[in-house]
Amino acid sequence: MILGINGNLTSYGDREFSKYIRRAFLSSAGYDSEDLERPVVGIVNTSSDYNTCHREMPQMVEAVKRGVLEAGGLPLAFPTISLHEILVSPTTMLYRNLQALETEEMIRAQPMDAVVLLGGCDKTVPAQVMAAVSADVPAICVVAGPMMTGRWRGERLGACTDCRRYWSLYRAGKLSEEEIYEVETALCFTGGTCMVMGTASTMACLVEALGLMLPGGATAPHASGERLKNAVASGRRAVALAREGLRPSKILSRQAFMNALTVLMALAGSTNAVIHLLAIARRAGLELTLADFDRIARRVPVLVDCKPTGTGYMEDFHSAGGVPVLLKALEPLLDTSVVGVTGQPLEELLRRVPPPGAWQNTIRTLDRPLRGPGAIAVLKGSLAPDGAVIKASAATPSLLRHRGPAIVFDSPEEVAARIDDPSLGITPEHVIILRNAGPVGAGMPEAGSMPIPRYLAEKGVRDMVRVSDARMSGTAYGTVVLHCAPEAAVGGPLALVQNGDLVELDVEERRLDLLVPEDELRRRRAHFVPPPLPARGWRRLYAEHVLQANLGADLDFL
Repeated sequence: MILGINGNLTSYGDREFSKYIRRAFLSSAGYDSEDLERPVVGIVNTSSDYNTCHREMPQMVEAVKRGVLEAGGLPLAFPTISLHEILVSPTTMLYRNLQALETEEMIRAQPMDAVVLLGGCDKTVPAQVMAAVSADVPAICVVAGPMMTGRWRGERLGACTDCRRYWSLYRAGKLSEEEIYEVETALCFTGGTCMVMGTASTMACLVEALGLMLPGGATAPHASGERLKNAVASGRRAVALAREGLRPSKILSRQAFMNALTVLMALAGSTNAVIHLLAIARRAGLELTLADFDRIARRVPVLVDCKPTGTGYMEDFHSAGGVPVLLKALEPLLDTSVVGVTGQPLEELLRRVPPPGAWQNTIRTLDRPLRGPGAIAVLKGSLAPDGAVIKASAATPSLLRHRGPAIVFDSPEEVAARIDDPSLGITPEHVIILRNAGPVGAGMPEAGSMPIPRYLAEKGVRDMVRVSDARMSGTAYGTVVLHCAPEAAVGGPLALVQNGDLVELDVEERRLDLLVPEDELRRRRAHFVPPPLPARGWRRLYAEHVLQANLGADLDFL
C-alpha cells in the first residue's frame, strides 16, 4: 500500500495536524502537491570524504533520483554511517551492526514506500541488507562497484591482493623504499572498491545472487557509465517495487541463500561473507549454519579466475558477463524458481543469458573449472568446537595438513610488536596463534593474516599456518584459519593454548585440534580470567551483546 509522504507520521496526537505540518515544511524545500502525491523512495547515501571507495557516490545518488522521477516517484536521499575499511579504527566490523541498526531505524522512522540502498565498501553492503531485512520495506541494492586496475613497470596492479604481495616483498628485502612508494601510488587507480574478489566484490555478487539487486549490478566499475545506468534503472525499479509491495521477506528464502552459497564457492569468495550471510539469514528468520557452507563447498568447483585465488580482476569478470553469466554456468546447481527484485523467476531471466563465451577465460564452466570444489572449508575440533573457516583455495597445498608447535600472541598489537623478534625462535613449522581478536575481545579485526616473521621472509618463507579468532581480508591469501569459535575472550580453547603445544590442522578431514590432554586443559581452564570489557559507549554495548562468529556476530537483541 502506497502511503507516500504520509507514511510514518510524526506523533503529535493529531494525525491530520501531522500531515498538515509535514506538508508545510516540505513546501519550504520546494515540494508542491503534485510531488507529495507520488510514492516516496528513500535513497541511502553513504557518501563520505572518509570513504574513497564511494568517491562517485554523489553522481550515483543523482542517477537513482533520475530513475525514481522517470518512474513517477519522489526521491528523498538521506545519509547514514559510511564505513571505509582502511580509515576506521580498530575495524569496521565493530561498526557493521551499528550501521545496520541506524539504517533500519531510519527506514522505519522516515516516510518511504521503498528504499534504494547505496553501498559498496565491505561492511556497508551487509549492514544495509541486514537493515532492509529487519525493516522489510521494498528494497533494492546498488553498489559503488570496483576500481579499475593500475600499472607499475608494465605490470597490472589492483588493491588489495597486490598490496599484500608487494608489501611481503618489501618486508623480505626484495623491494626498496623508493619502489614500494611507487607501488603505493599505483595500487588504487580510481575510486571504487577493491578490484579483486575481496569482501566488497564478494558481497556485491552475493546480493545479486540473493535477488536484491538488478541483474548485472554487482560488477560494473565505479568509474563507468554502466554503473550510473544501473543506478538509474534501480531507481525506476524501486518505484515499481513500492507499487507491487515486493519486500525482502518475499525474496530471501532458504533456496535463495543456497544459491548465494553456491555462488560464493564458485567465486572462491571472501571468508567474511560467511559471517555476513549468517547474520542476514538470522535477520530473515532462516536457519543457516556453517554445515551448509561446507556441504555446498564440497560440491561446487571454482569457476571465476579472479585474485586472490586466480589471476584476474573484477573488470575482467564484468567484461566476461559478470554474475548473470556465472549463474548461467551454475544453472544445474541452482534453484531457478526463486524470484528477486525483478519480479521474474531466475529460470526466466537465465533464458536470456548466454553461457560463458569461448572468447574469454575468466568465467569457466562446470566441466572446465578453474579448480575443484572446496574453496572454503569449515573446520571443527578441540581448538574450535563451534567451528572455524579457512579459504583453502588461497592456501599453500602442502600446509593443508600440518602439525607444529604453537607460538602464541595475545593481541594484534602484540603481533605487530613482536612477530619480527628473532629471540622468539619461530620456525616455518610453527603454528602462529592469535587470540583475543574475536567479536567480544576486539571487535573482530582483519588481523588473522599475520605477517611472516621478517627473518623467515628474508629466507624465502612465504606461508605458515596461522590460527586465530580474528578475520582476514577477502583480498588476502595464505594458510590462515579464522573465526575460531568460541573465541578466547569468552573462554574458548584458544585461551588455553601455550607456547610449544602441538596444533594439528587437517583440512581434508575438516579438523583443527589442540593436542593437549584434557586433564591439563581443565587445569588451565580453572585459571582463565576473561579480559575486561570496554568501559562505555558502543564498544561496551557491542561486547555485552555480540554473538559469536558461527552465528554471524550480530547483536543478540537484533
